[in-house]
Amino acid sequence: MRVWGALQASALLASVLWATPLAAKKDHPTFTVKAFENKPRNVNYFADSEVIVYQDAEDNNVYRSPDAGATWARVDAVPEGKAWMLFMHEFNDERAYIITQGTKHYLTSDRGKTWTEFNSEAEMSMFRSDILQFHAADPDRIIFNGMICQGIFCQEVAMYTIDGFKTKAKPLRTNTAGCWWAKSSDLFTTGEEDLDRNRILCIVMDDFSPFKQDQRLLVSDNFYDTVAGSKDIQEFEPNLDTNKAIQGIVNVAAVKKYLLVATTSMNTDEMALFVTDDTKVWHRAMFPAPHDNHDHRLMQEAYTVLESTNYSIQIDVMSTRPSNPMGVLFTSNSNGTFFTENIEHTNRNHMGHVDFEKITGIQGIFMVNKVDNWKEVENKDSKEKKIVTEITFDDGRTFESVTADGKRIHLHSVTELTNVGRVFSSPAPGLVMGNGNTGDYLKDYGQADLFVSDDAGKTWTKALDGPHKYEFGDQGSIIVAVRASDKEDVTEISYSLNHGVDWVKESLPDDLKILPFIITTVQDSTSLKFLLIGKSGSKEPWKMISIDFDGLHEATCKEGDMEEWHARTDKDGKPTCLMGHTQSFHRRKKKAECFLKQEFKHAIAKTTDCDCTDMDYECDFNFVRDEDGKCVPKGPVIAPDNACKGGDTTFKGTSGYRKIPGNTCKDTSEMKEKYKDVERKCSDRADQPSAPATDKVTQKEKKFGSWDGFEERYLDRGESNYNSEETIIMRPEKGGSTVGDIYITHDQAKSWNKPEALADEKILKIVPHAYFSDLVFFIAKDRKVLYSTDRGVHFHSFKAPTKTSSSSSLQFHPDKKDWMIWVGESDEDGDKYMMASVSRDRGDHWETIARYVRNCEFTGSQAYKYPNRDQKQIVCLRREKENNSKDNPFVFVSSNDWFENEKVIYKDVKGFATMAEFIIVATESTEGTLLAHSSLDGVDFADAHFPPHYKVPREHEFTALDSSTHAINLFVADPTTGRGDILKSNSNGTSYVVSVRNVNCNEDFYVDYEKMLGLEGVALVNVVSNPDEKKGHKKLQTKITHNDGGLWRYLPTPDKDEFGDFPCRSIGDPTCALHIHGYTERRDHSKVYSSNGAVGLMFGWGNVGDSLGPLKDADTFMTTDAGATWKRVRKGRWSWAFGDHGGVMVLAQTVNQASKSKTVYYSIDGGETWKPHEFSDKEVEVQDITTLRSGSSRAFVLWGLDGGELFSLNLDFSGFTDRLCKHDDDPKKSDYNIWSAKYPELPDDCLFGHKSQYLRKKPERKCYNDVRMKVLYKTENCPCVRQDFECDYNFEPVDDHGQCGLVPGYTPMSLEEWCKQNPDEIEYYKPTGLRKVPLSTCEGGTAFDKQSSPEACPNHEEEFDRKHGTSGVAIFFAVTVPIAVAAAAGWWVWRNWNGKFGQIRLGEQGSSAFDSDQPWVKYPVIALSAVVAVVVALPVVASSIWRAVRSVADRRFTTRDSFARGSGDYSVVDDDEGELLGDDSDEEV
Repeated sequence: MRVWGALQASALLASVLWATPLAAKKDHPTFTVKAFENKPRNVNYFADSEVIVYQDAEDNNVYRSPDAGATWARVDAVPEGKAWMLFMHEFNDERAYIITQGTKHYLTSDRGKTWTEFNSEAEMSMFRSDILQFHAADPDRIIFNGMICQGIFCQEVAMYTIDGFKTKAKPLRTNTAGCWWAKSSDLFTTGEEDLDRNRILCIVMDDFSPFKQDQRLLVSDNFYDTVAGSKDIQEFEPNLDTNKAIQGIVNVAAVKKYLLVATTSMNTDEMALFVTDDTKVWHRAMFPAPHDNHDHRLMQEAYTVLESTNYSIQIDVMSTRPSNPMGVLFTSNSNGTFFTENIEHTNRNHMGHVDFEKITGIQGIFMVNKVDNWKEVENKDSKEKKIVTEITFDDGRTFESVTADGKRIHLHSVTELTNVGRVFSSPAPGLVMGNGNTGDYLKDYGQADLFVSDDAGKTWTKALDGPHKYEFGDQGSIIVAVRASDKEDVTEISYSLNHGVDWVKESLPDDLKILPFIITTVQDSTSLKFLLIGKSGSKEPWKMISIDFDGLHEATCKEGDMEEWHARTDKDGKPTCLMGHTQSFHRRKKKAECFLKQEFKHAIAKTTDCDCTDMDYECDFNFVRDEDGKCVPKGPVIAPDNACKGGDTTFKGTSGYRKIPGNTCKDTSEMKEKYKDVERKCSDRADQPSAPATDKVTQKEKKFGSWDGFEERYLDRGESNYNSEETIIMRPEKGGSTVGDIYITHDQAKSWNKPEALADEKILKIVPHAYFSDLVFFIAKDRKVLYSTDRGVHFHSFKAPTKTSSSSSLQFHPDKKDWMIWVGESDEDGDKYMMASVSRDRGDHWETIARYVRNCEFTGSQAYKYPNRDQKQIVCLRREKENNSKDNPFVFVSSNDWFENEKVIYKDVKGFATMAEFIIVATESTEGTLLAHSSLDGVDFADAHFPPHYKVPREHEFTALDSSTHAINLFVADPTTGRGDILKSNSNGTSYVVSVRNVNCNEDFYVDYEKMLGLEGVALVNVVSNPDEKKGHKKLQTKITHNDGGLWRYLPTPDKDEFGDFPCRSIGDPTCALHIHGYTERRDHSKVYSSNGAVGLMFGWGNVGDSLGPLKDADTFMTTDAGATWKRVRKGRWSWAFGDHGGVMVLAQTVNQASKSKTVYYSIDGGETWKPHEFSDKEVEVQDITTLRSGSSRAFVLWGLDGGELFSLNLDFSGFTDRLCKHDDDPKKSDYNIWSAKYPELPDDCLFGHKSQYLRKKPERKCYNDVRMKVLYKTENCPCVRQDFECDYNFEPVDDHGQCGLVPGYTPMSLEEWCKQNPDEIEYYKPTGLRKVPLSTCEGGTAFDKQSSPEACPNHEEEFDRKHGTSGVAIFFAVTVPIAVAAAAGWWVWRNWNGKFGQIRLGEQGSSAFDSDQPWVKYPVIALSAVVAVVVALPVVASSIWRAVRSVADRRFTTRDSFARGSGDYSVVDDDEGELLGDDSDEEV
């Protein structure tokens, strides 16, 4: 199978080492031993039977025992070595499934006696572990989560069966990330029989994005079939957040009677959890307000849904750093919505396991380990935890110590699992065991003894010396224990027949010595047979030891041997109430000499409800107990839905108490009166209504003192963030060398504070995390790094592995917040060099991965589903030998295991870059030319094939432009002319054609290339129209493309306006057009012309004429239709900022455009009209206007100088409306128009083979856009036309009309050559000169690239025959998968590069998150080669940057809008020492 690699070697047959039954004496158990070569894994009992199956993962076989492990045989119905996974049916005791690597798998319906082959019609997904999803009520209904692959491109799909795979599986849905039955647990119900039977929930990936932040939850009740008479699938998106759908779905889980959906979003790892008990009404899980130095946000990989009850959900949330984690335990109310805190400082481990376990079968009792020295652990990650054990008998309301013979004991729990199954308890009523010690704290496991309790943990006694593995049998009549050891020195077992009071030792047969692995028995602990697995010897070392106690007693228990055991009693032995009722079990007396011998008959609890008392109540949501035990508020109060309406100032709200969820006590009049709702103020409610509209701009000023500049960092919020903070980190600056204190605002400059944690630190650099904006780092002197995980509220620190300097860099992983790479200077052995270190716990611990490096970078990401692209993948550029000699070349290396092993991929490397899914490497050939190589998985690289006449001398530059459309736009610059050509690649980055020639660049190889954010394939360039003139100035003209460089045209001129007429009018031609100043003239490279949230809107400075004029004469223009038409909005040059997804736009004149000003202009109707706002009574120097990069805020910040004093001014436009915009399918009712970008020469609105429709607020509607608004409304595929195709390899454009001609002297690519370059393709079409644009999803129409009959590629003849003679499911996937893969190639381009996911990062020091001129976002252009010798990324952190006199280029502390540009910026590679070069004159943009 192509995605899994070669099959593993055939399995070794298990053989019998011995089978030695002891003499049939009534006082001894019977042992039977079998020996196996490989470690048994995935050991499972079929419920209510003695049949066991296990998986041999080394040889890929499954073994079965029909008699509790006494005899074993390989499941020979499955070909040897083919069993990859073993699944037990969750809701049927007789069924199991063996999954292979192909599409043929095996099932049993009789506990493994017989096995039947079934066909899934898809391979199992390599991206998921939950391949099979079972229906809780109908065992024949199963979902198979699989995948379909074409070459290295794999797409997840879901199949299903409703007949238990008696027939082939049917297609359910493509492009999925997992599907589940609504009825995924016994307790869950939708309330309707039909929905319980058929409803399915699927996480579906966005057609244009591989990122989980764009995944949606889609529900269907007819297996995602089409609606009668329509092509539309019957599916709907539920309103998770009360009245609106939510994107970013990452997981679905069934927990008792609840379904949980976890979501994430861009810019944050904070997750939102949504809960339902019927799939119809959903609520967001609400956690208490933060208090006592810890918050309660759900972070990715930092919360654990624990074993919950039938009436509430229990979750542990990590509250500390990951290297030494602790948590807070919460319990929900009865509908899973509101959570209250149970206990702080719970003990967790790195895998998310929590020391928490419920006592089986007894309501309200669970045990937990917590950290007693939590303050010390919070302050110092290396501090050893002092762990104590506590138990609760009222479901977490109160906790008490665990004691044995009057002494406190502490027990090892889930974080230190040493056996399978539950840690402490079993279905044996009241019996609990654990390994631990007496004393103040928990000691090492090796110092533990075995303790036992037979009253559900109330009292304990010591059972055996030393730690043991243990198991219960015959409902607690027998307990078996084996000493835990890490050596093969265990020769006996111990057992007790009286609840652990007395113990008998039994030797293993034939002097066998083992290292115990596990001891287990049937799931309900009713059997007298046990299975002990251990390791002994070197030949067939794994021993399966069956232990049978059936011969110990002939007597079967009678009624006189039984007792009524009460779960809780008072000092007189009378039953007391627990969770509102008494609870008792009928169990064998401790000293009875008999066995129950009631295999598979479960113990049943008897309950009697009690009257309610104070013990049956706990603190309600956002209330905690004070020192007096009273519940007092710690956050806002939740008000009823209709509260505070009609001018009410109070409402009836909670008393602060609630009945403990699951408590069954009977209400009394006294308790009802005591805990009834009380009168509360509307001002105390949690959901405060927005302030009424005033139709005014409000403003708030802050002065910082005598400073002349500043640096600022916006921390954009994610959509899953619970709060709506708008955080800015700011530091004033003076003279380019002196810096002041750091300020932080959480309300976009309305109020500021100076963090005390940073007050005495000399901060060198401020480094926001590249992917998770809640996290920001402050690089200080002496290797100290401070950081905050909550936007500057709390601070922590770590020590960098090498000294901090201007050449240090910090790289981040796109998925793992805590994984970082530090590249810093080391001087070991007296030799200074750059060393790369990696941390997996946010800097607490570091490992060296490479020395003498230039740069290292994470290239693994969940978004890129290529088989070899491991999440741990790191690539580095380092010296071939460990020295800094000039003749020691750089090599490009890769590793998937933290550089325990590495692979040298290329030598003589000049640089590398990562961009979207591509990894691009530049090398120098022996002929002195530059070569490019690319890879999609970081393992297999291919050479880039340029047009035949293209030879790139080493003096030239490569600059990789934005590749967000699944193709690389590579700029090849000639440094002698200041211009170059843009070449465009195919979808795997290997074959290039010329897109546009003579594009302007400057001496630093910044390129006049501007991407229109939020739209697919729309970009502007400035071309040199007089390339043949040897003297004089370059004559620049602006061109635009609407199909990713396939065709370029001039901009049309605007109409006459209030400011006057233009010198000429045209639809855009070489003699008369609108021309826009580009990137090379921009003063602040962080600025953008467009916004992801304001799709189709763009500003620019320019002029009308035959070419681009001087910058000083430019006016301000804008387009609202993606560049199809333009208009002038202000005379002169005005800076702009987008807010409210384009609902608010503001223009300001800054000091480099006008001397002083006191007025800004704003538009709240999409740019149709502009109104002035006078922000000052006198003119001041305005340095910048900024807002959130996402363009979603209605607040802006004006920065400037007033009489020499630096100030910030918050401009808040939220007063213009207090109504949230709503979309309705009825166009008259909706607040939105449906807008589509139009290709100026096509009437059907199709771009890239589909119509993308966007929501745009109607100009006349007074409402505001939701910050979580999804502007992309829907897409529809179009018939293929010429614009969906581009020039093929060996062809190039021959005119401005898009005609493609064969390059002179060359022939079209032959079948042999094409198939060799595309080894995964099965067929070849004779070239027509055109190929399909990679992003296009067009269907039908004219296939301009396939005008002849296909021919089979060598070695693909069988696949070719199958493709051209298929039916059924094969046709289904042959049609849907290519379309979906092509659609996914578009990525989330409508949002297009927000600088977090898939962003451009340079393969040098310049890719550092805190490079000198880096605006903390990654630029979309990367250079891959150098003019001479070594490649160095620009901008980089160079030593000269931090000298006393800074270069003019280093303007980080002046007017930087650090997050405004996003990935519209770019980096460049140069041969200098890495400083950002360029003239920074007053005429720069």
